[in-house]
Amino acid sequence: MKTPVMTLAALATAAAATLSPLAASAGAIERACLQSDRAAGNRSLCGCIQQVADVTLSNRDQRQAAKFFKNPQKAQDIRQSDNRSHEEFWRRYKAFGDAASNFCG
Repeated sequence: MKTPVMTLAALATAAAATLSPLAASAGAIERACLQSDRAAGNRSLCGCIQQVADVTLSNRDQRQAAKFFKNPQKAQDIRQSDNRSHEEFWRRYKAFGDAASNFCG
């Protein structure tokens, strides 16, 4: 399992090592991002966010987080949940969001 918190330098190093032209099969976060109204098909931004997700979130967490693009209420429900697994996911998701914000702008 990947650690939920990494330094920006480690994230930048890991992302730089994986930078390449957009892969034929985008990840769950990138696909959801590209389909969302907010991203307006911004491939560069969505690709960057996916790269951060690949470094900070498991595939399972990525699939869960991708659902938030279509249904933001789901994020709110999980954030407010007393369920331990939801609380743990939310910590990882928040770390991902902070890293994506710092790295992708």
